[in-house]
Amino acid sequence: MSVSPSVPAAAAAPFSRTPKTPTQADLLDFVRRTAADAELIASLPLDPEGRTWVRLEGPGGSEAWLIGWPPGTGTGWHDHADSVGAFLTAAGELKENSLAARLPTDGWKTLELTEGVDRERRLSAGQGRGFGRHHVHEVLNESRDQHAISVHAYYPPLPQIRRYSRTGQVLRLEHVERPQDWQ
Repeated sequence: MSVSPSVPAAAAAPFSRTPKTPTQADLLDFVRRTAADAELIASLPLDPEGRTWVRLEGPGGSEAWLIGWPPGTGTGWHDHADSVGAFLTAAGELKENSLAARLPTDGWKTLELTEGVDRERRLSAGQGRGFGRHHVHEVLNESRDQHAISVHAYYPPLPQIRRYSRTGQVLRLEHVERPQDWQ
């Protein structure tokens, strides 16, 4: 896994700064416009072994990332706590598995999920989605031979990421990461 330096928002994509708090729609618009910047997408160093990323300056004080996904990599189950977000595949294809259920935010270690809460989306280049607070998902590049690249944005900037393991219908909170763990 390697980390690249931050890229200013102006280099990522033009965005009209507004004093308002960015919405999911604003974040989705930002990731769409950023993913359309072919020069930026091509500048991301790709590693055959692990994900690579560059931090971007998002709209309205949001946090944004350009991420490279080698074949067969993924995030594992996680959420973005109190942040809303959006992501879009800029190259290749990503799969998102998510839960269509709101989980308790605190005070639990293990939950048994009910049937029918699983959702699956395949997001080819140019496709993306916005999501709300406490959205539990995993993102995967299931290709055997092609890198994927995506753009992500979150507001407020990520206060934490909760990591989960899943066995069948049982979801277990494994640990909580704070910004200093990934920046």
